[in-house]
Amino acid sequence: MSGGTMYTIGQVADMFGLPVSTLRYYDKQGLFPELERTSGIRRFGDTELEALRVIECLKKAGMEIKDIRLFMEWCAEGPSTYPKRKAMFEERKAHMESEIANMNRALDMLKFKCWYYEQAIQDGNEDRVKALIPDDLPEEIKDTNDSAHAQ
Repeated sequence: MSGGTMYTIGQVADMFGLPVSTLRYYDKQGLFPELERTSGIRRFGDTELEALRVIECLKKAGMEIKDIRLFMEWCAEGPSTYPKRKAMFEERKAHMESEIANMNRALDMLKFKCWYYEQAIQDGNEDRVKALIPDDLPEEIKDTNDSAHAQ
């Protein structure tokens, strides 16, 4: 038996702002291997709460449940799995960096459009601002336009 306070699935759901169905799903996926049941009722302890913090954090990083389960299995296996764990995170990091680059390009396009229509509103039409593209744009806007169109 683990010490410390035990919580029901409802209490844990409230604590983490998650639907009960999500916690049941995690349990079915084997993410709480030491979860205790008292006459069929799941009792969450510190181990499960800690696991849940890790799961939610890794999910925000875009990891799938199957990879999170694998990571947790590797943690249980000990230091021999350090290289595998590191490789998993390296891959995730590369993926996220590429997503951020794509989002930054999209953001630059939006910044450019905001500036563009600000000019059009001032002028009452798009003639002057259209004529500035691409070479005569102000420096700070030229960069966002170049970035938006970079591949």
